[in-house]
Amino acid sequence: MITVTDVSMVLAAGGRSVTILDRINFEIPAKQTVAIMGPSGSGKSTLLGLMAGLDRPSTGSIHLDGTDITTMAESRMARFRREKVGYIFQSFHLIPTLTAMENVAVPLELSGERGAGERAADLLSAVGLSDRMGHYPVQLSGGEQQRVAVARAFACRPPILLADEPTGNLDSATGSHIIELLLALHRDHGTTLVLVTHDTTLASSMQRVLALRDGRLESDSMPSDLSFIDDTSTDSRKSGRLSSTTSALQFGS
Repeated sequence: MITVTDVSMVLAAGGRSVTILDRINFEIPAKQTVAIMGPSGSGKSTLLGLMAGLDRPSTGSIHLDGTDITTMAESRMARFRREKVGYIFQSFHLIPTLTAMENVAVPLELSGERGAGERAADLLSAVGLSDRMGHYPVQLSGGEQQRVAVARAFACRPPILLADEPTGNLDSATGSHIIELLLALHRDHGTTLVLVTHDTTLASSMQRVLALRDGRLESDSMPSDLSFIDDTSTDSRKSGRLSSTTSALQFGS
């Protein structure tokens, strides 16, 4: 489903070249859940953005569902991303002048889907925001904004869901709920889920952990072995066991 081959990212800064990612290689099969971990500045978010086609690597290639996205024209990449990839930003990136329902409806309208408003309302109800649909982002809490972002990312039913620190700006209880929503999407719809996180509790709920350090892939392991993660910024909050209540979460078919 996702193949990253010899990917490097080198940027110019202060008159010199800075290597953000250095020859990264891995494959993620369809329907797998993966956490990308590592110290701040290790290249985690850069890698996730490259996998979403938000930027292009300096060298190497990235294939999504068998298609090389690193050679795509931007217009085609935008269409491909709407069909294949849902992306959840750490800072939500909701459109401030649109209501919660309008924010979720945007990708549906861009895809030409009929009944965009109705589906957006169903999605918001599924994430527990049926009473907040007409509210603007500034009127919503951080957790509510993140739930809107989750609903928007899944609006077009993408087979791949990418999330950058989805619990990073949230308290423990709200973060736990967001984790439950993401895992419910994976469980109920077979979504391939890849997320960047500092939270070992969140990482331990994934099937696989990729650890970066200094722009290189340091390890590729099962979540039962997280002792190698030496990250002073790790969020050690205890979110407890994931609730089974999200098994009833339905986003339509």
